[in-house]
Amino acid sequence: MTEADAANELMRLARQIARHNRLYHAEDDPEISDPEFDALVRRNAELEAAFPHLIRPDSPSRQVGHEVAASPLSKVTHEVRMMSLDNAFTDEEVADFVGRVRRFLALPEDEPVTMTAEDKIDGLSCSLRYEDGRLVLAATRGDGQVGENVTANVAHIADIPQQLSGKAPEVFEIRGEVYMSKADFLALNRAQEEAGGKIFANPRNAAAGSLRQKDASVTARRPLRFWAHGWGAASAVPGTTQFEVMQQIAAWGLPISPDLALCRSLDEMLAAYRRIGEGRAGLPYEIDGVVYKVDRLDWQQRLGFVAKAPRWGLARKFPAERAETTLESIDIQVGRTGKLTPVGRLAPVLVGGVTVTNVTLHNRDEIARLGVRPGDRVVIQRAGDVIPQVVENLTRAEDRPAFPFPDHCPECDSEAVAEEGEVDVRCTGGLICPAQRTERLRHFVSRTALDIEGLGEKTIADFFARGWLESPVDIFRLHQRRDAILALDGWQDKSVDNLLKAIEAKRRPDAARLLFGLGIRHVGAVTARDLMKRCTTLPRLRELAEQAHAGDAEAAAELISIDGVGPVVVEALGDFFHEDHNKQVWDDLLSEVSPPPYIVETKDSVVAGKTVVFTGKLETMSRDEAKAQAEALGAKAAGSVSPKTDLVVAGPGAGSKLKKAAELGIEVIDEAGWAEIVKAAG
Repeated sequence: MTEADAANELMRLARQIARHNRLYHAEDDPEISDPEFDALVRRNAELEAAFPHLIRPDSPSRQVGHEVAASPLSKVTHEVRMMSLDNAFTDEEVADFVGRVRRFLALPEDEPVTMTAEDKIDGLSCSLRYEDGRLVLAATRGDGQVGENVTANVAHIADIPQQLSGKAPEVFEIRGEVYMSKADFLALNRAQEEAGGKIFANPRNAAAGSLRQKDASVTARRPLRFWAHGWGAASAVPGTTQFEVMQQIAAWGLPISPDLALCRSLDEMLAAYRRIGEGRAGLPYEIDGVVYKVDRLDWQQRLGFVAKAPRWGLARKFPAERAETTLESIDIQVGRTGKLTPVGRLAPVLVGGVTVTNVTLHNRDEIARLGVRPGDRVVIQRAGDVIPQVVENLTRAEDRPAFPFPDHCPECDSEAVAEEGEVDVRCTGGLICPAQRTERLRHFVSRTALDIEGLGEKTIADFFARGWLESPVDIFRLHQRRDAILALDGWQDKSVDNLLKAIEAKRRPDAARLLFGLGIRHVGAVTARDLMKRCTTLPRLRELAEQAHAGDAEAAAELISIDGVGPVVVEALGDFFHEDHNKQVWDDLLSEVSPPPYIVETKDSVVAGKTVVFTGKLETMSRDEAKAQAEALGAKAAGSVSPKTDLVVAGPGAGSKLKKAAELGIEVIDEAGWAEIVKAAG
């Protein structure tokens, strides 16, 4: 896979995952199954691991849940963020998790790593705040930082006591899942059908929709349950291990998993997964995997967190489900970059409770590999590389013509070709292709680019068809068409003014977002930020790009020296600014907007913005833990000493790196000195 392919797929995945997150967490109306969603996240993680410099600012790996949608329920800011868990799908990945924990903590091989294991119930995350043992607040997870206040609603859930049994800390937040049993779910849907009400897709949706009610009396009529699996803010923690604290939570009167167990080896962890999986079908509630957590709380504290998940926890998901159906047709969609993507239309098939009707076929080569044609019987899988996907063609041996992949764009009839070394077929029509023009406009106003509210897909398509939007700059001239917009169906004074206000708010946009929004090939969100960190202003970036394209070796070298920027990006920038039409778009746009210089704010730490190198043997932490601390303080942890290095942390046995630091006059401190820096930063 090329960098361009990876960047494009990461962009699509970010959009897909964000959309499904919104449907799942904010609207309780998902379109895909949990395994399908997990597979999208998994594919995103695989690409980010292979291309770390392409990680996007809106990456799903940095997000938890979804921001709270417009709701009559009040918002609650969590004192301690509600995180999610990283997922695993194989025994090897579980073994890797244990290995990572062992390496991060620098444990000797004979040191046992005890884990808890429990079934992962499929419900709605909820936090219960008790003060002196009395329930004072209940909130949904939301986006992990802000959730919804559902205190009145949980008062009707019998599993949640208003007063804890026995003595409890002054403050203790119990976290778990609100869920609905299989039998109660079926009974509710029967009642909803008889009453002409909403039919829920699965028990998780039913639980979420029932809990997030403005009228608590509706919640009271729904048979909801609760299951505790952890805790958040706490004035005191009643135990030194995960298992001990969970037992205390049970003693206070809240249900916990009956399958919660201690595993003292990898074999025991895998055995717990198999045991729970074998009993899954007979459970009265839905589960979708097994959760492992490091048992020792002091180790959990040292392991800490990555962007959205703890290093000390892992969810091992159950395997994908498959079904057979008929591939009825293959449609070709044209994306923002001109890529022709084949989409298979399926005879609807139910796979594990989710109806699947569409499947991506990726590209021309994938169609040839599978040998698929309309009319074929195919096997569909709900989890895997990209979901949903065709894993087998059952009738490829039948004597029928192969699918004729188009050599012309279905939107503008321009020639469609694959560049040398690429598998993707792209329309050559560029800005004359209506699909690309509207897609580029949608990208320009998208959340990860300029983030202009009110310019959705339908509005852009409508305005484009009327000749009002042909280039990004036209967005900033829509105020001249206020009366014309107001005359359209569905528009009123308030909605038009809100749109124009949202546009005006972007007259001084973030320079990196503006650069990314232009859709320059190979310039993703992360690359755009890296470029602007070095260039600071857009005119300086253009100057360097044009000089590099004209053969200026120094300009090209300066751009290539930027982390995440290589010759492919430099060439793409040069090609962009060499095109007269693009220069016109650029000049017109900068006549309407004024991005301020791009300056990155750093954390309040003595090493923020500096480059730190760790060398020698670290005695109180692993190298990974030390690097994580540096990044948390706003520093960059480098692997080698250079003139750009600001600080070297040297442990026993430091060799050539320490010598080079001395030669360059770079400050050197020991591990204790580093600990003081970490402590001072809080």
